[in-house]
Amino acid sequence: MESHVFNVLASDEGERIDKYLSAEGEEWSRTLIQQWVKEGNVKVNERPVKSNYKIQLGDTVSVFVPEPEPADIEPEKMDLDIYYEDADVLVVNKPRGMVVHPAPGHLSGTLVNGLMAHCKDLSGINGVMRPGIVHRIDKDTSGLLMVAKNDTAHESLVNQLVNRTVTRRYKAVVHGTIPHDDGTIDAPIGRDKKDRQSMTVTRENSKHAVTHFHVLERFDEFTFVECRLETGRTHQIRVHMKYIGYPLAGDPKYGPRKTVHFPGQVLHAGVLGFHHPKTEEYLEFEAQLPQDMELFLESIRKK
Repeated sequence: MESHVFNVLASDEGERIDKYLSAEGEEWSRTLIQQWVKEGNVKVNERPVKSNYKIQLGDTVSVFVPEPEPADIEPEKMDLDIYYEDADVLVVNKPRGMVVHPAPGHLSGTLVNGLMAHCKDLSGINGVMRPGIVHRIDKDTSGLLMVAKNDTAHESLVNQLVNRTVTRRYKAVVHGTIPHDDGTIDAPIGRDKKDRQSMTVTRENSKHAVTHFHVLERFDEFTFVECRLETGRTHQIRVHMKYIGYPLAGDPKYGPRKTVHFPGQVLHAGVLGFHHPKTEEYLEFEAQLPQDMELFLESIRKK
């Protein structure tokens, strides 16, 4: 049984424990946490509590995560957009609107379901729910992902991510007109105290994050940019662009609401480069802008 321990900060005081833990554990739903509470797997200061317990400054919260039951994830035939594949690695272009891997209550229609139907061999390091998945992009972000087909390849690709030798370039449309052609955002990212389902630039409980951007095209109310990730934090581009005053168009979490007609943030992971896990040859792939982004750009060019 896996255990996790959290020390309650002043900024979290007074929050329900189920809400607090659903934010601390990125893939823990409140329903799942409430089930663990009923089973006695959540304790505060070594004592069981109820789901509506309001945490206090100085509380020590212990979570004992039961061993997961093997998930019955069904392979699903999909028309996957495969850019490269060999015995070790696969590169796929994920469409906007598709979830990368299954989660409790969401076991079908994901990229992993499609990958399982496409090939038998996927790495198992990330567990039964995320076979082959080395890194993720958000549901409403389109673009390229590398997938490991064995554990040796998985370890190599993860190490490349940690060592920042993977090339990841995204194209995005942001609100506002950026006056300078190039810039670097070096600002740590952590969980937002006011909304623990969101990330923000903060000095507390944060991780180093660096994004480089280059302006591709300017419009009256928008800017088309290319962003290069030096680090890979959750929602990094979305958070960093908001931080400098140019949030992504269509972003329901970090941007102004209902200002554009687009299914999510206007963001595409267009370039992915890495060293092959076995041959060490550098490989780089580019996925052209999806049609929805092309149409969006055409619409703002006409204004």
